[in-house]
Amino acid sequence: MQQAQPIVVVTQPQRGGYPHGSNWQTGLLDCCSDCGVCLCGTFCTICLACQVASDMNECCLCGTSVAMRTLYRTRYGIPGSICSDFMVTFCCTVCSLCQLKRDINRRRQMNAF
Repeated sequence: MQQAQPIVVVTQPQRGGYPHGSNWQTGLLDCCSDCGVCLCGTFCTICLACQVASDMNECCLCGTSVAMRTLYRTRYGIPGSICSDFMVTFCCTVCSLCQLKRDINRRRQMNAF
């Protein structure tokens, strides 16, 4: 019986090296671009957090986390840092969550999610 050879990662992906490198589809404060998402985030933050987590195949409790925003940002090559993700999530949780959901919706429309 032949054993499979281990896969060794010798390089790490760099910013901008992702196939879908881009920016956020909407700004952090662009609530008027999708009022439904904004209203849901304002009046039922937990529901929106669960929707975002479900969209990304993650645990419902992770929807508003810095890790979720960082995962999404790096998956699509969106410039930023963990520090900026922390500051946005900490200072403006609802706006951050709404931006994430709007971005998911727009990428779905473009068949890029």
